[in-house]
Amino acid sequence: MKGCQPEPIKRVHFLCIKWRLQTSVCRTLLVRNSLKKISNVKHLGGMQVLDLKTEKNLHKKKSLNGLFEDYLSNVVIFDNKEVLRPTYTPDNLPHRDEQIQSVVSILVAALRGDTPSNILIYGKTGTGKTAVVKYVGNELEKTGESHEMPCTVIYINCEVVDTQYRLLATLARHLGKEVPMTGWPTDQVYEEFKNSLDEKKRVVIVIMDEIDKLVRKGDDVLYNLSRINADLKNARVSLIGISNDLKFTEFLDPRVKSSLGEEEIIFPPYDAEQIHDILEQRAKMAFKKNALNETVTRLCAAFAAQEHGDARRALDLLRVSGEIAERSKSSTVEEKHVRTAQDKIEVDRIVEVVRTLPTQSKLVLLSVLKIKEWLEKPGDNISTGEVYTAYKQMCADIGADILTQRRITDLISELDMLGIVNAMVVSKGRYGRTKAISVSVPENNTTNVLLEDYRLKPLENFVPVMQSSQSQLF
Repeated sequence: MKGCQPEPIKRVHFLCIKWRLQTSVCRTLLVRNSLKKISNVKHLGGMQVLDLKTEKNLHKKKSLNGLFEDYLSNVVIFDNKEVLRPTYTPDNLPHRDEQIQSVVSILVAALRGDTPSNILIYGKTGTGKTAVVKYVGNELEKTGESHEMPCTVIYINCEVVDTQYRLLATLARHLGKEVPMTGWPTDQVYEEFKNSLDEKKRVVIVIMDEIDKLVRKGDDVLYNLSRINADLKNARVSLIGISNDLKFTEFLDPRVKSSLGEEEIIFPPYDAEQIHDILEQRAKMAFKKNALNETVTRLCAAFAAQEHGDARRALDLLRVSGEIAERSKSSTVEEKHVRTAQDKIEVDRIVEVVRTLPTQSKLVLLSVLKIKEWLEKPGDNISTGEVYTAYKQMCADIGADILTQRRITDLISELDMLGIVNAMVVSKGRYGRTKAISVSVPENNTTNVLLEDYRLKPLENFVPVMQSSQSQLF
């Protein structure tokens, strides 16, 4: 081998090439048949030798560099997608003049230096409650500046800020106080907020969206806030609570209820024509010219009107339809994109609802799904007694507390209200009445979402032990 000379390259898949190096050590290199296709090669002894590592890196670099190129070259149909999101507050709110005037007539007292009445606002999701209050709040701040009467509007989402401490700390931070989100006594946080509030003459409007989420953990903070004006010398505070739940005040202390609900405003659902007007308004700002088929907004409005007049859902549907059209490289949004978006949003909604259920509700729903797998005839309805039997077995398996059958019946009713199951009361003659329960959501997807909860994961292979007697009907 010491005296060997390089051999000519042959057109074969692999070729051993030998040559003499200065160290007199002969090496053998493996050359691919595709050598002539590779531009980045080494020249040794007048021969082209493929660097396999360089080839791999070149392919990797090319792949990474082109990762977004195909998508960037897609047709763009959006001008401003953000106007279709729930966080956007438009300059004009169609079909909400009456509600706007109601809020304005109450808050105008702030511009005179007086304390406006506290307001509770009710209505289904997507009826414009938050948008109206934010819109009026912005106008109040602007008018306050021009009339030299400072008005500060603070918006709090109680689904996120859901404890007394966090609410008070967030309010204090809005007013410029550095309050940690944990660690202080609640009384100290309240004092910091009160002192910062009273530093100058002003009216502060505190908007608490999803206020029912805050009330579930106690109403002490509402009691304190509703009476804070008695301790203030310069500032004044008014509260606005927004809720989808008309009955949440039933859980309030009577004193809190009377002071918090000084004024009540109900927001009715939108009808299909009103939703269509809202979509047309936003679509002009959101999409490029001629990017929408003329029937698209009508179809989105029709779908949303079926969901209790939910304008937020309609806007989400229009936005997702546009995104699907863009990804499919379509220059216009068509009805088929809306129908695809409707299916996608429905699945996403179910997943989100199921994922946020309390543990006991998850156990009840998983009981229904596991019994469904166990039934010989999948179309058969399930009785309350069967659900309770499976539920108790599951609780025993994972060490969870077992609720009474009456409470489980209530949880089934709540799942029915959410549209996850369908529970119909049926008569069993001399055996009394029970609920015939069926599943209203995709079973496999729902089961998978439930088993994401680490507490329920051990029940993945659970099989209910059921009795075939009539006693299981109750």
